[in-house]
Amino acid sequence: MSKKKKTGVAKAPIGTLRGKIDALDEKIQALIGERAQLALDIAETKQRTGENNFYRPEREAEVLRNVLARNKGPLSAEAMARLFREIMSACLALESRLRIAFLGPEGTFTQEAALKHFGHSVETAPLAAIDEVFREVESGNAQFGLVPVENSTEGVINHTLDMFMTSPLKICGEVELRIHHHLLGKGNDPNSARRVVSHQQSLAQCREWLDANLPGVERMAVASNAEAARLAAADVGAVAIAGDSAARLYELKIYASNIEDRPDNTTRFLVIGTQETAPSGHDKTSLLLSSRNRPGALQRLLAPLAKNGINMTRIESRPSHQSMWEYVFFVDIDGHAKDRKVAKALALLEKEAAFLKLLGSYPKAVL
Repeated sequence: MSKKKKTGVAKAPIGTLRGKIDALDEKIQALIGERAQLALDIAETKQRTGENNFYRPEREAEVLRNVLARNKGPLSAEAMARLFREIMSACLALESRLRIAFLGPEGTFTQEAALKHFGHSVETAPLAAIDEVFREVESGNAQFGLVPVENSTEGVINHTLDMFMTSPLKICGEVELRIHHHLLGKGNDPNSARRVVSHQQSLAQCREWLDANLPGVERMAVASNAEAARLAAADVGAVAIAGDSAARLYELKIYASNIEDRPDNTTRFLVIGTQETAPSGHDKTSLLLSSRNRPGALQRLLAPLAKNGINMTRIESRPSHQSMWEYVFFVDIDGHAKDRKVAKALALLEKEAAFLKLLGSYPKAVL
């Protein structure tokens, strides 16, 4: 007589499971309310002591890293971080609602990065150019700004680097956003499109796909992907390359998803503000340097980093705009300016460099 094969542990009835979910939801909601009240208590304490910096980048980064360390699944690390980011954003809005300037218009990847970093309980203010974002924060009309600084496929955004030469603003944080480009439009057949519109970097990031799928179709560069989506919404003869936000905003069909040539295509954004950021334990420091005009100048300039065991993660050169053939170097290093080794290296750098500007120490991107 054959025995029945066991297929697994018997599950509780759906009604029972839903009852457990309802009970957990009640507890979660009560705990979130308790957390929000504590945020208000902290705000009152800060106001009594005269402190007005309600947003602390190092504290936010610490909370998120603790969330990721505790996560055991089944939700992904990214999903769990997103949930807690929104809880923190809502709690912070009870203390002080932040206004974040970003490179617009609405629906750009820069806005996506701003919401990824600050959550949806902030006010986002789109501006037409990178220098306008800097000026909005410098004037105090926005507490922070968000600007792109480099793409893993197309390299650095020079305009952002150049702004740091004269701006008094500090780098307070960074955001890394995986960039997924979609082909969007209003018509029924993308193959009948007369032109493809997008930002010049997005056109470059999707070059191979366009060559294979829309050969011979005119490619027109515009100021932003969101502007491209707006144009495609008004013209059935145009298709746009843009992201999910632009597709939703302009109610466009997604003809093809993830058409970027490199699946790891990522853009790094910088959070800019007026405040200095305290150490979080997982930090990065950005510097602006120029060397003295003598043989081996760059090697001598960077020697203090190697001598103190400091890892340099990026170096870019830009014309100084002061005199012909003079260059400045943008350097990223591991660690915070207040770390002992980094502070020692910076003291030596200051003696060696013709010019040294600390652009900021800030938490490394969390996810």
